[in-house]
Amino acid sequence: MSVEVGSKVIGKVTGIKNFGAFVELPGGKTGLVHISEVADQYVEDINEHLSVGQEIEVKVLSVGDDGKISLSIKKAKEQKPKPRPRRESSPEDFEKKLSSFLKDSEDRLSTIKRQTESRRGGRGKR
Repeated sequence: MSVEVGSKVIGKVTGIKNFGAFVELPGGKTGLVHISEVADQYVEDINEHLSVGQEIEVKVLSVGDDGKISLSIKKAKEQKPKPRPRRESSPEDFEKKLSSFLKDSEDRLSTIKRQTESRRGGRGKR
């Protein structure tokens, strides 16, 4: 079986080093999951996440000219975000929201003006 970039496959952890884990892929090829591709959060000790003999799902990130295969566990788990359904709004809804916003904005401005004038000592000129 050839390893294709972007494909997700099940592999078996064959070795763990402080920089990552070696994973045997179907077809007998071996790839490396770098420690930065193990989990979404910072991984200080890879042994807390993986163990030799464990079967894991990985995504093939790249296959180098020299045959080195780069893998990722966290990208294999990623799912595309589901699009939210668009809610149709009528022009009346927009007008209500705009009117509410303008009223709120005017209220806030008048409050700020009042506070500023009271700090200056009133409305009279000096």
